[in-house]
This record gives sequence, C-alpha cells and structure tokens, in this order.
Amino acid sequence: MKKGLFKLLVFIGVCLILWWCRTPSHTGTQSIDKLEIPAYTEASYKKHLVYEGYEVVLNENYRIPEWVAYELTDEEVSGTNPRSNHFRTDPNFEGRQADDNDYRNSGWDRGHMAPAADMKLTEQMMRESFYFTNICPQNHNLNSGDWKALEDMVRDFANQYGNIYVTCGPIITDNKYGSIGQNKVTVPDAFYKVMLILTPAGYESIGFIMENKAGHKPLSTYAVTVDEVESKTGLDFFPALSDDVESRVESTFNKLVWLTQ
Repeated sequence: MKKGLFKLLVFIGVCLILWWCRTPSHTGTQSIDKLEIPAYTEASYKKHLVYEGYEVVLNENYRIPEWVAYELTDEEVSGTNPRSNHFRTDPNFEGRQADDNDYRNSGWDRGHMAPAADMKLTEQMMRESFYFTNICPQNHNLNSGDWKALEDMVRDFANQYGNIYVTCGPIITDNKYGSIGQNKVTVPDAFYKVMLILTPAGYESIGFIMENKAGHKPLSTYAVTVDEVESKTGLDFFPALSDDVESRVESTFNKLVWLTQ
C-alpha cells in the first residue's frame, strides 16, 4: 500500500472514532456538550445569545425569553461572587427589549430565568444574569416562594450529581395578564423548567410547570413529564440525546430520583 493512501486511511479512521465517541446514539449515557439546548429554528437562531453562564433565545414580540438554558455544575454552585442586583438592558441585543422602567410600579417582579444564585462563579456570569433578556414579569409570591424552591432543588441536584442540565422559560396561553410598560413586555401565564441528570443507571429527566400567580404547594404538585412541557411550549428539549433515550426519559419521570429530597 502506498504511504500516502495509508496515511489517508488512518486519518479517516481517527475521524470516525472521534465522531463515534461524541455521538449520543450508541450508549445514551456519555456526557455530551450542550445537552440543555433545545432544537430551534433558523429564525430563532438570529436571536440566540450566548453568555458565560447561560444561553437564551429572545422572543422579540413579547420582549421576554423564549427559553434560557444552562448546565449547572457543583463548582458553579459553590461560587462566591456577590449578587449584583443591577438589572440592565442587554448590550448584545439590537432589537426592542424590556428595561427597568417597564417593571417600575407594575406590580410584577423582575424574575430571573437563569438564577443569579447559579451565576456566582465569576463577576461576568453574575453581571450577565441581570440582562433583561434573562428576565420575565413574575408574581412576587411565586418568585420568592415555589419558583425559588425549584431553583434550590436544581442546585441540590448539581451538588449531588456533579452537574445538571436546565432549560426554562415562560408559557403564553391566554395572555390573561396582558403586558407592562412602554415596551409592552408580555406577562407570562406560567413558567416551565425541565431538567436532565446523568445517574449511574442512565439519564433521568423531569419537568415542572408553575402558573404565574401566588400560592404555595409541594414541588411534587408541579411535576410533569418533559413531553408535557413540550406540548405546552412547542419546543423540543434534549435533542442531542439518542432518539431511544430521549423518548424514554421524556415520557416519564422517576419519583424516587427527583421527588424524595
């Protein structure tokens, strides 16, 4: 065999091995980059913003995110950077967006999707988490109550398993709360959060849907399958998983994994 042909065959073989190792279709248990990113269209891609701690696609018509996604690690949970509390417009988005005046005296909280408490590892992560492209009008009781409890749950799982994949955002159905401010920022009817972890037995996922209103219930009452969240949002979560694994983990959730803490 000629030396040039032999080198070409070796190169092709190495490429195939690397492709095989990164493709989720053959085991469904290996760590895969960007598992948290849902499938989205070319139109959405133009509004896709990538930050140090999270990624977001903004719904420009509503002036709130369509989805916010991030992988949270145990290292990030242990971050010590102080909370910023400086909400600001997103300098990287050129279209119309919410600002602080829209929320002032509106009766709605500036509710984080990617929580500031998950962004304590660096000053940049903390600063970027306060961009209005990561914020939705949220009922104060929900923001400081059950939604916060759900955020705490995410951090607990990141500590337990080393990392967790999270995608969350608003649900607009009847738009019964209308909009706020000069920028007409839509107030969501509800919020969703889906999570994925890798356990010794394989991947496990769960979804949560919370109405944008006051109330306090056990987190288990908000728990749904990821399939149910997909039906409410029209989004396709965890598309990087192999089809068989995705179908299995999204159609059910294991209460013994998720709801015993």
